[in-house]
Amino acid sequence: MAKQGKRFAAAIEAVDRNKAYTVDEAAALVKGNATAKFDETIELAINLGVDPRHADQMVRGVCNLPNGTGRSVRVAVFARGPKAEEATAAGADVVGAEDLMEQVQAGNINFDKVIATPDMMPIVGRLGKVLGPRGMMPNPKVGTVTMDVTKAVNDSKGGAVEFRVEKAGVVHAGVGKASFTAEAIAENVRALVGAIVKAKPSGAKGAYVKRIALSSTMGPGVKIDLAEAAAS
Repeated sequence: MAKQGKRFAAAIEAVDRNKAYTVDEAAALVKGNATAKFDETIELAINLGVDPRHADQMVRGVCNLPNGTGRSVRVAVFARGPKAEEATAAGADVVGAEDLMEQVQAGNINFDKVIATPDMMPIVGRLGKVLGPRGMMPNPKVGTVTMDVTKAVNDSKGGAVEFRVEKAGVVHAGVGKASFTAEAIAENVRALVGAIVKAKPSGAKGAYVKRIALSSTMGPGVKIDLAEAAAS
């Protein structure tokens, strides 16, 4: 624990808390500070000038990160017949209908993401209390309720990241791993910031993006220059 404390203290010392870094500088600094014995996740936190309690200020969407997430994502697909076969061929880890619903109700949730064809939503809807709190409920707005299950499975496994603003107006999302190059992390950061900027809701007033910070699992946050991030 003492060693971990010293490591964090050294990482804090390397960061100028009053400076807003460029995306490239922040990526290099966060990667350099990620010295834990495991492959730390690199996470982006964006404070937005919205109140998600109002429907016209909700921010939600999906972004395909150019360099993937670095995570191995297990995908479940609710589908029948040819679409179930298509999902299996695309590499889905779990495919089913009522049988899959029963597995989930029994607490067997051995997957990270859920995709469903539209005709399966009456079944999936019964699982709202289980999947909803886990952020797994399929939604057409982020491409997880679709007839194109091949694309949805490929996107999920290839680096698609869903984002949704939380109650405090913050979006958190993983943008890679410490093992990525700084350039790959920076590219992913720019892609996600761009997607969130494009998702600006009609009800947002005043400054939309208020603060951006990048960090690793065990490292301190590094502030990113808003103008540079948005422009890039």
